[in-house]
Amino acid sequence: MNQARGEVSIEIDGKLRRLCLTLGALAEIETEFGCPTLQELQARLRALSANDMVRVLAILLRGGGESEVAASLEVAAVEPGSAARAISEAFRVALA
Repeated sequence: MNQARGEVSIEIDGKLRRLCLTLGALAEIETEFGCPTLQELQARLRALSANDMVRVLAILLRGGGESEVAASLEVAAVEPGSAARAISEAFRVALA
């Protein structure tokens, strides 16, 4: 993982995968949830459903160059707690 780039890792199907909150990923998440400001997005992210987590995780995987994994995420083995922690860490690292 390239920490200087803001990458974090998550285990999916027994393999470590990269997540990265790029500017493009952030814009995609804002659009996905209809949040025009970071403040509104922050509030929205505090109440994610499982479906929302899959959507955000897929976007962050694409930001980390893991498009193939993102495309099959709905059938992948991912622990919900790990997904929530990885999403949180990706935002923390990128926006610090």
